[in-house]
Amino acid sequence: MKTTVTFRHMPASNALRTHAEEKVQKFLKYLHEPVDIHVILMVEKIRQIAEINVQSKNFTAHGVEESQDMYTSIDKVTSKVEAQLRKHKEKVKAHKSETKAYQALESTIPLE
Repeated sequence: MKTTVTFRHMPASNALRTHAEEKVQKFLKYLHEPVDIHVILMVEKIRQIAEINVQSKNFTAHGVEESQDMYTSIDKVTSKVEAQLRKHKEKVKAHKSETKAYQALESTIPLE
């Protein structure tokens, strides 16, 4: 997993970088292949905006959140992207089980 943290219109902070990297580690339980995660932290006037892009071979997840505090923005966007990844994993899992069920049903029906 390759994680990149970018700061826009604000000074780079090791505390924010560490917080963001710790939060995106939760994505590992939903992703089994190599992925690129890009975290963008930016300030526009008084808005603290956090954006996360997760790109894998077959799927892309994207989330943007804003609040008055950057840590809150990171927490919110992490939970949003985590929900997208969870939903994608459940879809893939359900699709595989439907295929197996169809194959099992097909093998029990005698061909005439």
